[in-house]
Amino acid sequence: MSMSAFPAVARRVPGLRALALCALLAIAAPALAADPAAPLPAWEQLSPAQREQLIAPLRERWNAEPAQRPRMLNHAQRWQRMTPDERQRAHRGMKRWEHMDPEQRAQMRALYGKMRSLPPEQRAALKAKWRAMTPEQRKAWQQENAPQR
Repeated sequence: MSMSAFPAVARRVPGLRALALCALLAIAAPALAADPAAPLPAWEQLSPAQREQLIAPLRERWNAEPAQRPRMLNHAQRWQRMTPDERQRAHRGMKRWEHMDPEQRAQMRALYGKMRSLPPEQRAALKAKWRAMTPEQRKAWQQENAPQR
């Protein structure tokens, strides 16, 4: 694999490279394949233009959002440490998030924000309580426990 195809920061940080490829391949894959049913080639078989197409969005985001660089780097490093099963669960969670409406996302932000500060047994109790709530009760709980931005 030609390392010149990666931005300098991605060459120095293997996790960032992996995260970029996983996230961007899902976005750019339809544009890369003439036949959507055909398997995509290995990185080494991609043309320089195809490689650039995959990397450009990450480069643009990295350069446009300097304040987010530590967060992006942390996510890439966490992704590298994940097992295949953990990565699969993360993908499923991202898909669920994409299909939530704005109100559901606000509720989940409040719920996850609260759960982060709880020990495991209290987390389990809150999950059970949440599942038993009506939509109106969830909305009220979310307003009372909205995370601080």
